[in-house]
Amino acid sequence: MRQFAISNLPTIKKTASYYVVHVFVASLVAYAVTGNFWVAITLSLLEPTVQAFAFFFHEKAWQRWGGKRVADATQLAHATPATA
Repeated sequence: MRQFAISNLPTIKKTASYYVVHVFVASLVAYAVTGNFWVAITLSLLEPTVQAFAFFFHEKAWQRWGGKRVADATQLAHATPATA
């Protein structure tokens, strides 16, 4: 588990900062809609928590597949006509 945390530290930090911003925004929106502090807090903690997990795995997939496409496109752009 420690190795997982170390190897994914940038993504974990990004996910955590995204989570804090999301909870803050969600609580403001939920309060504006419901007018109820406790409902707003409950909604603002529930939905962003699920989103944070989804974001982490989305980010990892993006790094794996999105990064490969960028590398392939860069390699293709730098290829000479004889090697392309």
